[in-house]
Amino acid sequence: MIKKGIILAGGHGTRMSPLTKAVNKQLLPIYDKPLIYYPLSILMLSKIRDILIIVNKGQLNQYKKLLQNGKNLGLKINFIEQNYPKGLPDAFILGEKFIGKDNVALILGDNFFYGQNLSEKLLESKKLKNGAKVFLHKVSKPELYGVARINNKNKIIGIKEKPKKYYSDYAITGLYYFDNKVIKYAKSLKPSRRNEIEITDLLKKYLSNKKLSAEIIGRGGAWLDTGSIEDFYKTSNFVSSIENRQGFKIACLEEISFNNNWIKKNDILNSIKFYGNCDYSKYLKNLLSR
Repeated sequence: MIKKGIILAGGHGTRMSPLTKAVNKQLLPIYDKPLIYYPLSILMLSKIRDILIIVNKGQLNQYKKLLQNGKNLGLKINFIEQNYPKGLPDAFILGEKFIGKDNVALILGDNFFYGQNLSEKLLESKKLKNGAKVFLHKVSKPELYGVARINNKNKIIGIKEKPKKYYSDYAITGLYYFDNKVIKYAKSLKPSRRNEIEITDLLKKYLSNKKLSAEIIGRGGAWLDTGSIEDFYKTSNFVSSIENRQGFKIACLEEISFNNNWIKKNDILNSIKFYGNCDYSKYLKNLLSR
């Protein structure tokens, strides 16, 4: 069972410069909410309440102003500053004290997930006791991603990083569930040519021990990487379309907490005061009247 989650919200966001020279990418808006709300909502839908957010050095106060310590959401949020990006597995080295002897989930701060059966898949993945689990999504340009080859039983049989020749069209998304061995494995990794430790090398350690499983996001679901300006605005348009058509908000943190019985109506009233007069507050007011 996984009770702890990490959001990796560091990095320089160079593909979105000069925007990211002024503001951390995860604090930029995806439609009507900061990007960080979306990965945080995924951990909350997994019913993970103990969360570590890794941020760039010097940006801690911006996150604390927005999320505080998480108590208002029924969460416990801790922060760690990262001096400079060393690769995704560095999250487990930085977060060793936070993880302790527990298993842990990791989500990248610029990843967006959406789907009708997503909550069920998240709760199922939370049950992981041993090994690792990744979320896969079919893509049209697999050469741009780390991809996993699977057999007819959806078991992962191979991994390649940005293959030049066709290997698989199942991209490895930025959502992972690991047992506690992930700390030891992360520490044993050697830097790549980019001088970073690589997530694919970490996953291969689990694969070699036949301890790597997959959860596939089907045709009814969406995974979007908001790393570029184009993808960022595609995601924002996607959220706008869904919310305006269906009348509910994606990644409304207070709504998730309220539905999980983590907060009460009075907490939502406090959030309305915090946000002020805006559409998000109006949505929260409607939530109270349902």
